[in-house]
Amino acid sequence: MPLWDRFKESAQTMQAQLNAKKNDLKSGAFRDASMAMCALVAAADGSVDPAERQRVAALIASNEVLQNFPAMDLQRRFDDYLGKLTADFDFGKVSVLQEIAKVQKKPAEARAVIQIGIVIGGADGTFDKTEQGVVREACYAVGLNPAEFDL
Repeated sequence: MPLWDRFKESAQTMQAQLNAKKNDLKSGAFRDASMAMCALVAAADGSVDPAERQRVAALIASNEVLQNFPAMDLQRRFDDYLGKLTADFDFGKVSVLQEIAKVQKKPAEARAVIQIGIVIGGADGTFDKTEQGVVREACYAVGLNPAEFDL
């Protein structure tokens, strides 16, 4: 099976796992860490073009797990994190990873945030090395082994 097919199958499995835990993923820390992760993946290459921003925003709005939260609130948080990353990527990344790390004490939420990052990263048909790299960094921030996610 080609690598992309395996990845697609893995992303679908992760989304199914997220959906199964939907009722457990309602905390403010999870909401904030998820939006921080989405922004980090979107800005992984150091820039975000309007089409990419729109695509990620649409994915956030349509993700079943994230529908636990008001869409406008998620959009505002995503935009805030993205603003930090586009103003100064390196400094913004530190701040965003600190936000992601806040779910470290709740393993189910930490794992779900990483899974959201992978699902968002691969939604455009490619999960490139820069996207994989920031998700790997997020794994370390929440105390998870990136190998668990084939990163």
